[in-house]
Amino acid sequence: MSEAPQPTTAAAKQSSARVLPALILAMLAFSVVQTAVVPILPSLAKELNVSGSNITWLMTANLLSAAVLTPLLGRFGDLRGRKPMLLISLTGLVAGSALAVSTHSFTWLVVARVLQGAGGGVLPLAISIVRDELPKEKVTGGVAGISASMGVGSGLGLVATGLLLEHWSYKSIFWMGLVFGLIAVALVALRVPKDPVVDTEGGADPLGAITLAGWLSALLVAVSQGNAWGWTSNKTLGLFAVAAVVALIWGIIEVKVKHPLVDMSMMSRPAVAFTNLAGLLIGFGMYGSFMVISNFAQTPERLTHYGFTATVLHAGVMLLPSAVGSMVAAPLGAVLIARRGPRLPLVLGGVLGAVAMSYLAVRHSHEADLYTASAIFGLGIGLAFSAMPAYINGAVPVEQSGIANGMNAVLRTVGGAIGTAVMAAILTGDTIPRLPVALPTLNAYQHAFWTAAVVCLVAGAVPFLIRRIKPAAPAADLADAPNSSPVLVKTDA
Repeated sequence: MSEAPQPTTAAAKQSSARVLPALILAMLAFSVVQTAVVPILPSLAKELNVSGSNITWLMTANLLSAAVLTPLLGRFGDLRGRKPMLLISLTGLVAGSALAVSTHSFTWLVVARVLQGAGGGVLPLAISIVRDELPKEKVTGGVAGISASMGVGSGLGLVATGLLLEHWSYKSIFWMGLVFGLIAVALVALRVPKDPVVDTEGGADPLGAITLAGWLSALLVAVSQGNAWGWTSNKTLGLFAVAAVVALIWGIIEVKVKHPLVDMSMMSRPAVAFTNLAGLLIGFGMYGSFMVISNFAQTPERLTHYGFTATVLHAGVMLLPSAVGSMVAAPLGAVLIARRGPRLPLVLGGVLGAVAMSYLAVRHSHEADLYTASAIFGLGIGLAFSAMPAYINGAVPVEQSGIANGMNAVLRTVGGAIGTAVMAAILTGDTIPRLPVALPTLNAYQHAFWTAAVVCLVAGAVPFLIRRIKPAAPAADLADAPNSSPVLVKTDA
């Protein structure tokens, strides 16, 4: 296995200009599609004539599919080439969107959301392609841009949903995903070259793939359905038990097999393990906070004396500053990583998230409060997302970057599922009595904001558990590459 030679300056500029926009658009397409249905789940329940608990499967199915397929596509990208797997990932997103546009059946809509979950493979594959294709001095900025675009797309998806519903039916949301996906497929096919780095010595691990899918499925279904089934119900506790047992079996398999799907020694390195913990916590904060802020904005003020009686569009606009903040965070994160390493932006990301949620817990009576907190939160999320791949890429060899970043993306997804479940439990556990509909009390929302703040603050403290970055190559090699990016040096793990 060898890396392709670095391009000349002119070729490097051309490569960056061709490859990076295609990869960023692919990431935006998936993140927009993943979050676009969140604000309209209640109206979809009425439209499709299903219960409120069942309609959440449109989110659960997507999260589950993304969690299972992301590491598999990342690993197959390491083994068989990143571009083919990226096209497969985007094809799943396109096929799911096309199916969603064509059906009026709730069952088939769930199947469509499963297919769309294949788009989760975009993040690790795109990061690996940037590491392969861009010159070293541009890798940090490229990775930061792709990773931060996940937060940008999530915010834009919420706004786009409201805007489309103002003029068309819910089908327009899936048409949006179809168009985004087709454009992303075309750009990737035309602009992304064939991979220069492939792990030709690796092998398949079907048993590891099956057991990984098994414990992730059991965990995510239990977390996502816990509020509907009851957290102490036999189904919920049973699934948690199955997840624990199968996860243990999976770990044993990965240690024993010759070519594991996930190298457990890699996963146990401090730089990888603690970055994954930070990813779990940041995912909790982002998905949970988006749900809480959107619900708070849409609360009818005449019934509760809080909230803003916002439409879906208006609530999405209130979250738009988070997308702007994530856009700003991408270049800012790249600069901070280049100058100070990934610790500072990851710490700042957690701290800014905590500041934003604490602000909302204290001040929430004016729309300006939501706009301000949303902007601060988006900036923090973007900084955190830009830093995590830098830590991971510095700790793993290039042939394992796909699966390593894939597992980090999985833990962000798991954190998001846990975050939305916990936030929903907080809000439904304290409702205003004697109302025609069950609405949370203001105290419930404040508790939710404080919970998100604490989780983000812990995420900001996690990087201090990771030791300093040190050079990965011998001094002689480093002398030949004085401008190498921090994203390509090894961590002391």
